[in-house]
Amino acid sequence: MTSAATPGRQRLGVFGGAFNPIHLAHLRLAEEAREYCQLDQVLFLPTAAPPHKTLPDESPSFAQRLAMVAAAITGNPAFSVSDLEGKHPGKNYSVKILERLHSLYPDYDFFFLIGMDSFRDLAIWYDYRRLFALTNLVVTRRPGVECDDLLALLPVAIRPEFCYDPTGKILLHVSGNRVIFLEETYLDISSTYIRQLLSGGRSVRYLLPTPVAEYIEQHALYRGRERL
Repeated sequence: MTSAATPGRQRLGVFGGAFNPIHLAHLRLAEEAREYCQLDQVLFLPTAAPPHKTLPDESPSFAQRLAMVAAAITGNPAFSVSDLEGKHPGKNYSVKILERLHSLYPDYDFFFLIGMDSFRDLAIWYDYRRLFALTNLVVTRRPGVECDDLLALLPVAIRPEFCYDPTGKILLHVSGNRVIFLEETYLDISSTYIRQLLSGGRSVRYLLPTPVAEYIEQHALYRGRERL
């Protein structure tokens, strides 16, 4: 285990995304992060208004995407879902969400899940420098994707705030929080692909949890023409 946490405090994984819809690769990633970082809980945070992209036309409502996540994680006591973003209209930036979570979960250390592509683009995130004082980052990468110089992945302006720990292959921030690199089991499943299948009337069995597939069928979701 290469994660950082204060003794006596619980560990909360924070997994944000559109979940449009949630699928098995999302769930497997959350499970691997929970195990690797010894998390007490993984909190799924469906986005209401993603700041860096627009949801496709004819996407389900926030309430429907929230319901699909709730259906997907039923029966797993280590997984939970929050409607936090739906309570705050407008763009919800990660630093703002994490500040709200700190007020809701004062006795937790945070582990924010982020993909390698997003991590490389941190410099364009709103107030990104404050992220590292608010949370540990768990950067997920596909098998075989290596980087000899992890510090080089960081924006130049903040590299002096970090040191590299070669024993755990992590980056240690001056705040004590860490950037942890997790090699995920790569499942070639995407929400875009699932939407395309559904809009074409094709089966999505074994790509997403059965309760999610049933919810989609019951509410006639993703049946319109997919616009990419």
